[in-house]
Amino acid sequence: MPFEKFHYKSLSELQEAFAAEGLSIPLSEDCENLKAPLFIRGRRLPNRLAYHPMEGADGCPDGSPSEHTRRRYERFARGGAGLIWFEAVAVMEEGRANPLQLWIHKENIAEFKRLNDDIRAWARETFGEEHRPLIIAQLTHSGRFARPYAVDQHDPIISYHNPYLNRKLDISPDHPVVTDEHLDEIRNAIIDAAGMALEAGFDGVDIKCCHRYITSELCSAFEREGRYGGSFENRTRMVRECVAGVREKYGEELLVCSRLNVYDGIPYPYGFGTDREDYTKYDLTEPKALIRDLCNAGLDLLNITMGTPYYNSHVNRPFDSGLYVPEESQLAGVSRMICGIGEIAKEFPELPIVGTGYSWLREFGANAAAGALRDGLCTVAGFGRQAFAYPDFARDICEKGEMDPKKVCIACGKCSDIMRLGNFTGCVVRDGARFIPMYKKYVAK
Repeated sequence: MPFEKFHYKSLSELQEAFAAEGLSIPLSEDCENLKAPLFIRGRRLPNRLAYHPMEGADGCPDGSPSEHTRRRYERFARGGAGLIWFEAVAVMEEGRANPLQLWIHKENIAEFKRLNDDIRAWARETFGEEHRPLIIAQLTHSGRFARPYAVDQHDPIISYHNPYLNRKLDISPDHPVVTDEHLDEIRNAIIDAAGMALEAGFDGVDIKCCHRYITSELCSAFEREGRYGGSFENRTRMVRECVAGVREKYGEELLVCSRLNVYDGIPYPYGFGTDREDYTKYDLTEPKALIRDLCNAGLDLLNITMGTPYYNSHVNRPFDSGLYVPEESQLAGVSRMICGIGEIAKEFPELPIVGTGYSWLREFGANAAAGALRDGLCTVAGFGRQAFAYPDFARDICEKGEMDPKKVCIACGKCSDIMRLGNFTGCVVRDGARFIPMYKKYVAK
């Protein structure tokens, strides 16, 4: 039966709801700690709030940022978060998730630099000289989710056959598996793209290893043969060599970061970080080993997530309405995310970690973020869907100490509905003048 929609009116009521399910997350009435600056390898983060990489699917055909893209980042720049984790930027045309996904290459570096310069100018104009957000470029290859040439033309590049995702995406059992040599090319493209990101003015790069895009998928390639499959060392080779390669090639000039899936929520042997006996539970043994290796390779900042929006979207973004009804409550999903990330943060206290899982909590996401920071469960609190709906949430938290319930994301999933059909996206509810017509045209019908 459908689960209850969000209806909590106070922190105490929300805390009681978690306790009734035997769950616990930290909730703090005081959000002052989210205003504190943070230094990462000598770079100053003006506060502990972040925008997660939220793809708008609204770039130009050549991969450059469009005016739609620029609008979104002006809203983020003026919204106040200290960390702008820039959306997925493809490193090869074949790896674009849609024909309008951003894609960096030698011919459009100047356009990315123009946007980065403008982001800093917009932030400076709004908040003064002291507020300089850090901007991290998420470098990606979409792998099995690639649709580079047309929204209705799926061109998957798979690292192995996964029956769960093959079935979901209608991938034939005889579809070719990418070779080790091609994976070497992708690795080299990621390292080269990091240099382009540096030239374009990004503060750092994210070696994207989440949500089952190709680098993430390789971490669960238990049944793949060759240098990229089988053993833990082989399965994690791609992300390790990318982190090490970027650090070695560009030294201290770039922050080296990764957004990492620590739990796929897919049964073994097809999921990373999944308990082998019960896929609904995580086993962080291998993710922790990988994080340790990445730190040794030069990782500066880690952003942790779980699940995949293409298969089990409730794991990484609990919702109130969607294409299916999960077998768990949203409270359970939020608790798993915040507490699972916290378990890793406790084990790696010297590594700055961006937490997530706050958006479904509406205005109480600020209190959960402050509680997680207070209790050492994260170093920075990142918001995803919330950024589309409420781009100035960070400004309200820092200036007013709270979030406005009239501005928050309501977890309706409409932003995903639009993008799923290959159109640029945003919040249908809070940014309706721009997105309601598009929703009616492409989704409602």
